[in-house]
Amino acid sequence: MLDLDRRGIPGAMIATTAFKQAYEAQAEVLGFAPGVIYVPHPIQNRTDAELRQIADDAVGRIVESITA
Repeated sequence: MLDLDRRGIPGAMIATTAFKQAYEAQAEVLGFAPGVIYVPHPIQNRTDAELRQIADDAVGRIVESITA
């Protein structure tokens, strides 16, 4: 992600809420905080319908993040 940012290519990280602390710690250590969109945790046991809903709920934030 850092390489893409340096080249001016927009991006966003999508992670579940369980990884928020890890993201914050890593961002602090690296001195780089990419845009992040959090989705509900867990993912692995979701139905197809639930995953579609999670994606539908996140897509607007993702597009906004990479076009801002």
